Amino acid sequence: MKRVVISGIGAVTPLGNNIEEYWNGLVNGQSGADMITHFDTEHFRTKFACEVKNFDIENYINRKEARKMDRFCHYAIASADEAMADSGLNEDTSLNKERMGIIWASGIGGLETFQNEVKAYSTSATGIPKFNPFFIPKMIIDISAGHLSIRYGFKGPNFSVVSACASSTNAMIDALNYIRLGKADVVLTGGSEAAITEPGIAGFNAMKALSERNDDPQTASRPFDLDRNGFVMGEGGGALILEEYEHAKARGAKIYAEVIGDGATGDAHILLHHIQRVKEQ
Repeated sequence: MKRVVISGIGAVTPLGNNIEEYWNGLVNGQSGADMITHFDTEHFRTKFACEVKNFDIENYINRKEARKMDRFCHYAIASADEAMADSGLNEDTSLNKERMGIIWASGIGGLETFQNEVKAYSTSATGIPKFNPFFIPKMIIDISAGHLSIRYGFKGPNFSVVSACASSTNAMIDALNYIRLGKADVVLTGGSEAAITEPGIAGFNAMKALSERNDDPQTASRPFDLDRNGFVMGEGGGALILEEYEHAKARGAKIYAEVIGDGATGDAHILLHHIQRVKEQ
């Protein structure tokens, strides 16, 4: 099989809106958690999350285009733009874009769009089902891969992967396999999420899955601690350029690492244990 390397990286995170800011936040032990600003949390049990901060999509696309997309697509574009620039692919006009693809992921897609459209309909005095024509295109998960494909002109494999919290990992696994099986030379892969919304927080609260440590959000994420009481919701986007090794070497690409394998398993016992815990509570 073909060898596969990483030749570009990009990120939009609660610690920073590019790789440099993100890395500096990580090595300095910075927490991205703080009180939620996206909506009023007065009646919510969890009042904090890891929001992306100081992000302006108009640094990447114009306002008219931005209005046609959910925030999870905004984060996809910003992180993918950084990965593309980092890889140098934008500068090479000789590449065969028929062999360049997008495999992108999101666990839930346009949840904020769904919330806003249904709320507007439910509070309408007329009861007439008037919805934004971009309602469905903004909401569906694979629209992210579509927007990225249009943006960069990639005409190879193009789809999205959904497997809850493992979505981006599985997208990267698919990207790896497409390249090492010889079906593509380059795949832009990764994922984005924007689920810090009213139904997002309330839904996980109802499952008793979110931490409610509102008095100390910066230390609320403690998965291996005896006092853990749930996870902390986050948002953002992360992108990798996976590339066939000889293809990357031929164009003089910067190579960060080689990807040599993958693994995917299912363990239903963990899910059943969690459901039982919720029932008991």
